[in-house]
Amino acid sequence: MSASANFTFAWLRAKLAPAATALPVRLAGRGSFSATATATQVRRFDQPLVWVTVALLLWGLVMVYSASIAMPDNPRFARYAHTHFLVRHMLSMGVGFVAALLAFQIPVQTWERIAPWLFVFSLVLLILVLMPFIGKGVNGARRWIALGVLNFQPSELTKLAVLLYAADYMVRKMEVKEHFFRAVLPMAGAVAIVGLLLLAEPDMGAFLVIAVIAMGILFLGGVNARMFFLIAAILVVAFALMIALSDWRRERIFAYLDPWDERYATGKGYQLSHSLIAIGRGEIFGVGLGGSVEKLHWLPEAHTDFLLAVIGEEFGLVGLLTVIGLFLWLTRRIMHIGRQAVALDRVFAGLVAQGVGIWMGFQAFINMGVNLGALPTKGLTLPLMSYGGSAILINLIAIAIVLRIDFENRQLMHGGRV
Repeated sequence: MSASANFTFAWLRAKLAPAATALPVRLAGRGSFSATATATQVRRFDQPLVWVTVALLLWGLVMVYSASIAMPDNPRFARYAHTHFLVRHMLSMGVGFVAALLAFQIPVQTWERIAPWLFVFSLVLLILVLMPFIGKGVNGARRWIALGVLNFQPSELTKLAVLLYAADYMVRKMEVKEHFFRAVLPMAGAVAIVGLLLLAEPDMGAFLVIAVIAMGILFLGGVNARMFFLIAAILVVAFALMIALSDWRRERIFAYLDPWDERYATGKGYQLSHSLIAIGRGEIFGVGLGGSVEKLHWLPEAHTDFLLAVIGEEFGLVGLLTVIGLFLWLTRRIMHIGRQAVALDRVFAGLVAQGVGIWMGFQAFINMGVNLGALPTKGLTLPLMSYGGSAILINLIAIAIVLRIDFENRQLMHGGRV
């Protein structure tokens, strides 16, 4: 054999050898990847999830500015600049982005280890916010702790803390999950304590989200279906009693049933009626960005709880369906990452990711239902979009934890180690 033939054979053997020994690994349902992939391939993160999150954040930033630009014309906000809420929202996003980068660096195993301590810390903050010299009251509710440029809302941290604690709890109680008193009752007691503290603020909306997160994780963790439905029934009865025993909560229900009634149109039904007017004005394609009339001191909390109504007025049905579609995709993708982690025998990571999916999906569903008049008015913001520093901060940290879970899933599927 000639020297040139030997060289050609050696070159082909070197090129084909890795491909022959590579093990195909299916990653997230998209094609096959080699087990000998480079480090850059192994360490890829879920880019579509990041881009959808960024799209919601940026659209929310634009809408917060649009919804709040006229607020300084109101004597109550006369000392604010027209860009006041825009700048503060951008600051919250910046702080949240840095916090998310730091959270992504923390291994999931570390989150599992600190979960009980984070839960205790959130309880301490919920107690502190009720103290007059620490908690800040707004519109009769004491939900914030003033931290200079940022008002921190402990209930937002509590959502994440309960989520992590519930996932850690289910992993520890996996062997006794069929026994109500040994598996479910202690967790129910922890949620009840959180509920009492939140109702003292009051913040029934946050308690509702936290209760659903905890129930969802218990169900996904394998709690007996009969016990799950028993817990659900108890919660429904508890919320019904809260409404029945509270005059102002009862009036909210009546206002929701008929917001146009003269008894409620200028009172408890005022926000809902103007939200419906805003969405009705938007029709199919909306009146155009910045063209909303309802944000001009007609619709209260247009930049927070009722941001979706402004989106409906300015972007119409097309805009509303786009927002709904983005949140559906986001929730589905996060749940998929959770199921993938469970399939890799990473139960805590899987429950955490699925808990974040329940949280984002359920809170978005409640906010959309309130804005569309399908649900009673509740003080819940639209995740990732509405104005609110604490919510944006904790939402971004939760998304970063999901991205970390996905990152570790990919490491393991490529034969690496976490």
